[in-house]
Order: sequence, then structure tokens, then C-alpha cells
Amino acid sequence: MLKRLYVKNFALIDELTIEFGSGLNIITGETGAGKSILLGALGMVLGERASADVVRKGEEKAVIEAIIDVANNKRVAALLQSNEIETSDEMILRREISSKGARCFINDTPATLALLHGVGELCIDLHGQHEHQSLLKVESHIRLLDEAGGLGGLVEEYRALFATLKQSKAQLEELRQKEKNLREKRAFYEFQIKEIDEVAPEPDEWDALETEEKILENAEKIFSATNSLHEILYANDDSVHNRLVEARNILQDLSRIDKSFGEPASDAQTAQALVDEITKFVQRYNSRIDFNAERLEEIRERMKALSALKKKYGGTLADVLAYREKIGKEVELAENFEGEIAKWEKKIRAEQGKLSDIAERLSQKRRETAKRLSRAIVEELKKLGISEGRFEVRFSASPDADGDIIIDGTRYAANANGYDEIEFLISTNLGEDVKPLAKVASGGEISRVMLALKTVLAKADRLPILVFDEIDTGVSGKVAQAVGFSMKDLAKFHQIIAITHLPQIAALADAHFRASKKIVGERTVSIVERLSESERRKEIARLLSGTDITEAALKSAEELIEAGR
Repeated sequence: MLKRLYVKNFALIDELTIEFGSGLNIITGETGAGKSILLGALGMVLGERASADVVRKGEEKAVIEAIIDVANNKRVAALLQSNEIETSDEMILRREISSKGARCFINDTPATLALLHGVGELCIDLHGQHEHQSLLKVESHIRLLDEAGGLGGLVEEYRALFATLKQSKAQLEELRQKEKNLREKRAFYEFQIKEIDEVAPEPDEWDALETEEKILENAEKIFSATNSLHEILYANDDSVHNRLVEARNILQDLSRIDKSFGEPASDAQTAQALVDEITKFVQRYNSRIDFNAERLEEIRERMKALSALKKKYGGTLADVLAYREKIGKEVELAENFEGEIAKWEKKIRAEQGKLSDIAERLSQKRRETAKRLSRAIVEELKKLGISEGRFEVRFSASPDADGDIIIDGTRYAANANGYDEIEFLISTNLGEDVKPLAKVASGGEISRVMLALKTVLAKADRLPILVFDEIDTGVSGKVAQAVGFSMKDLAKFHQIIAITHLPQIAALADAHFRASKKIVGERTVSIVERLSESERRKEIARLLSGTDITEAALKSAEELIEAGR
């Protein structure tokens, strides 16, 4: 429900606040009094395009603010949350327009014009001279038809499976892309695997080869050095061994004289034993020295092959082996792709079958709903003075060789609503073909068509607020009264705000507002005020009789109000 509309410095409006009520809100007033200006301001705060021309002369900016009750509007809550705007039971929309441009706010948070327009469309249908006409938008027709038929549960079941199918197809496409990439790389990977496997490196092989190479390269030097060591330590007459034996004997003799030499004598004995162990090691090592030029060349060739692998596939043999393992797994995966892809293709075919079954059931129920809806709207149009009206729901579908929905052997493109493409068509005059709603020429006729549609769809349509600009154009008498009663009935399900010139409609108002102009200083100002019961009686009398309000007009106004009650 639109609870409050605040307008400042907009066209002829200086500043005003209107508190709207539930049910039927009627706005009356003489031509040029500012009724349409008020709805223009409402259109601006709902996201219509604006220019600085609407700013009242002499002022810097125009401000329009609307407070809307959105307690039960889940679509609004979801849209605001997705844009990180705080939500509550009330939503405040504000538009500021100046020569520098326009700014938009939702719940005091800066917002884009597109977002303002988006939340506005989920709350208010503005009919007449403005563009907020959801029923003229073909994309809304399928939603309205589904809601009229109570098909929400079946639609949700379809959408859940549609989403699952979409994910499955994405998974299959990812697999196919990976298969393609691997297929292109497979031969190269197999070449690399063969190249690495022919060398067959071991993790710690490089260090062992490097050590062995160094020993073989220095075999003569090592042989000569170990011979010299043997002579120094043991073989010469003046060897370390002989000298230590001599020193040990002297120390032992001294220890028999003075026991303090006992420990040095023991150390000399240990030193001799240590020299003997070193001598044995040198002798063993010397005996194993191999002057093997062939082995040295073999090691060098092996290290050359390993170096080539390290340079090509990583800095170390560990890196080479890790890469070998990785591409080995990729090749193994490529070999298994055919079976994996076949599994997903089978899954997708099963999901397409289920989706097709639900889509066909949904389409059948839509066609049944369309017949009932068409009959009901034609009857409603007759009440509203369009006696020769015809209404049709046109169904079509797009064949698609790759479509996911298969009906009687034909494939159709699938979307989030099924495979039906739906458009409402109407003819308001005898002998004319039905045409899209947007091509109905008369503004008043459009409003009555909208009213007929809204009346039939009232319980299903979730837009809570309807605004009609001069819905009474071209009607009078009984038709005007029928229009009024239809709006009154519709107001049981929606808040309605309507501009009218007809007393038959004004008399049915739950809240009655009058727009007028007055001179303030040297400026003309539009004002809108809510009428009391007595003021309302006079306003309806004015609509009946014109400027001069007669007693007969007042009595007729009273009768209209009572009849409305």
C-alpha cells in the first residue's frame, strides 16, 4: 500500500504531503488543477526518466518521496537484499531532481535509477499516460496466466528441474572441453612420458653419480695419496706408528718410576691403535681403487641425460618425477573420458525427458486456464461498455534442433517458464482482428481493458497498488457506474488510486482527494487535499452540475454516495 506521497518543488506543486488509505482512493479536480502533475511525480519516484524542466521555477531541486508498505511483498525484499539494501515492512523511495542531474535513494541508501524502477514495478501499476503498465509487457503475461491458474507449484517443479538440467549440461560441456584440450595435448604428453621413462631417473640418483664421478676422475691422485699415507703412518722406518711405539715404551718405563706417567702412557697406546685403524682404512681403500675409464664415461653420459631432463621438466630430479606423475594421470584421465561423457549424456537425456513431461503438462493447464480467462475478461469488458470485445491468449513455441524439450518428436527451446511463448491479444470493436494489448489505441479504452484484466486477475496478481489516470475517458451513464463498481470490487484486493471526472465513480471512494490551484503571492500553486464528508458531497455535486452547485445537485450527490455504500 502507498501510505504517503511527499512532493516538493515539482512543476506547480510547492510542497504537499498526501496520506493515502486502503481501498479506493479517488482524485478529482478541474482540468489543469494538477491531478496529472501529481501522478507525474509518482511516476518519477517509481523510476521514470526525468529532466530539470520539472523543477519549480526559482528552486534548486525537486524532491519526491513515497512510503510504501511492503510487509508481504517477498519479491521486493529479495531484490533489495540482493542489492545489499536494508529491508523492513516499509520502503522509502526518494528522487531528487536538479539541473545537475537526478539522485535516487531506497531506504536512505543511494540506488541506481534501474533499481528504483525495478522495485517500483514490483509494487505499483501505473496506468494511463505513463509507462508503468505491466500488462502491456509481453514478458509479464505468462506470469499472470500461471497465477490466474494457480500453477505456481508446477512452475516451481519445472524450474527446479530446469536448473538441474542446466547444471548437468554445464558439467558435460566442461568435460567435453577438457577432453578436447587433453586430446590436443595427449600425443605431446605421451612423447614426454616416453622421453622421461627411457631415462628412468631415480629420486636420489644425481648425488650418488656426482660422488662416483668425482672419485673416478681423481683415481690416480687418490692412489698416490693413499700410498704416501701408508708409508707415513706405517711403512717407513721413521713412520708415525714406529715413533708412537717408541714414545709409548718410554712413557710406560717412566710410569713404573712415577705413576703420574700412567695416563700419558695409556693415551700413547690409544694413539698407536688409532693410527693402526687409519692405516688399515687407507690400505683397504687403496686396494679397491678402480682406474675404470669406461665407467667414468658411462656416468658422464648418464648425468648428461639426467641434466637434459632437469633442464626441460624441472630444476631437480624430484621435479621431473612429479611432472611425470602429473601428465601420466592426465593421459589416464583422457582414456576414461569416453565413459564419463557417456554417463553424463545419459543423465541429461533422462532429465530432458522429465522436463518435457512437466513442460507439456504445464502447457496443457495454461491452455485450459487461458480459455477460462478469456471468457471471464470478455464478460468483464461488456460490463465496462466494450460490448463487442474479444480477448485471446496466443500460444507459440520456438522449434530448436538442440532444444531440451521434446514434444511429439519435435524439439523446442526451453526457458525458465517452459517452452510456451504467451501474449495477450484483444479487439475492442466489432469486425477488427485481435491485436497485442500495446496496440489498443484509445487511452480510456486501454484503462478499461486494464481494469477488466485486473478485475479478473485480482486474486492472482501480486502487484498490490494500481493507479489509473482518467479511466473514465469516453464513458458515461451506466457504463461509468459499471466502471466504478468494478473498481470498488477490485479495491477489495488492491489499493487503487484513480483520477476521475465522473461523479458515479467519485461517489464510491473510500478516500476522496481534490486537486486545485490557488495564487500564493505572485505564483500559481497546485494543492491536493483530502475531503471531509461534507466537502466530498459538494465536490460530487460540482461534478454533476458544474461550477454552480444547486440543491438538486447536492441531493443527487448524497444519493450517489448512499448508493455506493
